[in-house]
Amino acid sequence: MLKESDYVKIRIAVPLSHADIIREVLGKNGAGVQGNYEYCSGSYRQTGRFRPKAGACPSIGKVGNIETVTEEVIETICRKDKIKQVIAAVIKVHPYEEPAIDIIPRLEIE
Repeated sequence: MLKESDYVKIRIAVPLSHADIIREVLGKNGAGVQGNYEYCSGSYRQTGRFRPKAGACPSIGKVGNIETVTEEVIETICRKDKIKQVIAAVIKVHPYEEPAIDIIPRLEIE
């Protein structure tokens, strides 16, 4: 039988230069706790693409130009009661004006 988990999965795309900073902030704020382990995460590289529109203040690239960035996608779990604190802390240190952050529900086996 499946039940809704007390945890969500967080997935964050970040330029390589800030991956370690994001992992540290996730761990310090309580994400990535799994049993007797903490600071747990996994990651993979991807190519991010975007074009900043007028009014944007991009940390990478220029308004009107299509940009390509090698990013690291970091995934971890987080208790639902900590998610607001964790995401707020990530946004403070993330270099993107509008970071790509997914919060994904999880299921567990009863």
